[in-house]
Amino acid sequence: MKTHLNTLFVTTEGAWLGKDGETVIVRHGQETKIRIPLHNLDGIVGLGWDISCSAPLMAACAEAGVTLSFCNPNGRFQAAIRGATAGNVLLRRQQFRWADDAGRCLSISRNCVAAKIANQRSVLQRALRDHGDSERTPPLETAVSLLAHYIQRSGRAETLDVLRGFEGEAAACYFGVFDHLITARNFRFTTRQRRPPMDPVNALLSFLYAMLAHDCRSACEVVGLDPQVGFLHTDRPGRASLALDLMEEFRPVLVDRLVLSLLNRQQVSAADFVMKETGAVEMTDSTRKIVLIAYQERKRKELEHPFLGERVTLGVIPHLQARLLARHIRGDLDAYPAFVWR
Repeated sequence: MKTHLNTLFVTTEGAWLGKDGETVIVRHGQETKIRIPLHNLDGIVGLGWDISCSAPLMAACAEAGVTLSFCNPNGRFQAAIRGATAGNVLLRRQQFRWADDAGRCLSISRNCVAAKIANQRSVLQRALRDHGDSERTPPLETAVSLLAHYIQRSGRAETLDVLRGFEGEAAACYFGVFDHLITARNFRFTTRQRRPPMDPVNALLSFLYAMLAHDCRSACEVVGLDPQVGFLHTDRPGRASLALDLMEEFRPVLVDRLVLSLLNRQQVSAADFVMKETGAVEMTDSTRKIVLIAYQERKRKELEHPFLGERVTLGVIPHLQARLLARHIRGDLDAYPAFVWR
């Protein structure tokens, strides 16, 4: 089993990706910027409006099982190139059957949502411990108490619609106090805005959520699950519903904590963002590189996996969770043990 998702991110507008033997090359103009052996990669992500690649590279990536993805500068997924679907057909057939079974969907989704809310609560508790004061403490303590309530209610939800309602209410509670977690004076957060992000904090969140979705989609592919067929998120053309299901429990741990760190440690500043005529806020190219490096460093952080009891890096956890989900679908595990951060 692979221990890290080794991904090449290309952020320079006008870059061209090609193949030279068994090597991936990235050129800008007449200059070759980087050369990486294809066998060292699990994924390639282009982030920009004007990033292209050669047909031989697309064919080589498809044959080698390297996912080649293209996103806009905000990190919003646009398209991907993959080879033949890998994995056990029996596993996928069982996945499809379970996706049509409301009871099975509810059982898995309860665990995913409860873990997500528990991880959101942990983010707030750490903020209380590290930055609690007379102004921040009361609203954060109230939110921590409410999220504990939503964890219990999610575990008892009787339908998927009710569960999604609890998830939405918990998210509103969590993001309602998110501004209290930001100690940098030049950044403020009022509400979660996705399409498009209208302030720097939302721009960071949306960009990194897109990166996390890419990682979770790749994890599903590696174990042979169909990333398009989910249990919590409904089917929609072009949406990787299972990858979105899987990433819910990782959002607070891998992304939210990283965004807070980038802001509070002043690794990014207000000058690192530009506002478009539409009001949308985007990161500059140099800022995207800083954020991507920080994301890769975050994925190298080690912790003990709560179910396996082993020391692993954060970057490998989506792969481990995808394997645990596959084992549950095969019948090797009685329930899906969602990831709860400790």
